[in-house]
Amino acid sequence: MKKFTLLGASGYIAPRHMKAIKDTNNNLVASLDKCDSVGIIDSFFPEASFFTEFERFDRHIDKLRRDKQTHIDYVSITTPNYLHDSHIRWALRSGCDAICEKPLVLNPHNIDQLKIIEQETGKNVYNILQLRLHESIIKLKQRVENELKADPTRVYDIDLTYLTSRGKWYFISWKGDESKSGGIATNIGVHFFDMLTYIFGEVEENVVHIKTPYANAGYLKLKNARVRWFLSLKYDYIPDEIKAQGQRTYRSITVDGEEIEFSGGFTELHTRSYEEILKGNGFGLDEAYGSIKTVSTIRNLNPIGLSGEYHPFCRKVIDV
Repeated sequence: MKKFTLLGASGYIAPRHMKAIKDTNNNLVASLDKCDSVGIIDSFFPEASFFTEFERFDRHIDKLRRDKQTHIDYVSITTPNYLHDSHIRWALRSGCDAICEKPLVLNPHNIDQLKIIEQETGKNVYNILQLRLHESIIKLKQRVENELKADPTRVYDIDLTYLTSRGKWYFISWKGDESKSGGIATNIGVHFFDMLTYIFGEVEENVVHIKTPYANAGYLKLKNARVRWFLSLKYDYIPDEIKAQGQRTYRSITVDGEEIEFSGGFTELHTRSYEEILKGNGFGLDEAYGSIKTVSTIRNLNPIGLSGEYHPFCRKVIDV
């Protein structure tokens, strides 16, 4: 049984990590969050120590580190995006492997530095790239690989659309601060960009058409695909037929006009991710690099407006 600690216990995604630790028959020894609304821990590890101050938490983990019987094996990180880099560094220097939510870091140069610390400590960093483990995505990758064997020059046309409505709270929280979240493309899009480059190859061209507080949209030329993408937090942009169903989220990926169905199958992907990490098959720094470079570039590009290969949903945005 491996021993885990969790940074960011009150966050939205934290329960999925708690469940993954429990499902893989391991133990959460301690957790940290400055917010103490963490009653969810009782559903998984009621005996886990809990801290709201990093200094006391650090002292506790350091004590455990000095005893082979209590040494922590993994640090799971579900803190705000801008803290991931520091918390990964702390985990490695505390003698633990790190498992971090997306986005791993905000900029590719952070990954370069983490590689150095991995070498110094002999410990590893793993990123949760759960879409790579989704059954529909696995099938799509296999299909594309087979088709590209027959025609290596083939280029697919892809539309990525992800609308996830968020209330006013979002922009008051750290998620609404680009310096902390990385912005819309980073916070809600990074795992989609990772999935697309995982299947269709590296980015060759990156264009941004729209960049507002509520929406980002652009175009990516990949080795084997042309991708028009649209990401939004605004309920108004959701198609009327989806609203009529009482839904506040819309997710769609079409490949050459064919819809790729992956609306379900997400509930166990964190557990799958942990299973692979524990078997030594997790996604490390090199796997995370491409998507982090993509979203970092998007963050620093100026939008060009409705010109070129833009996503049809761009016309929904009146404040371009």
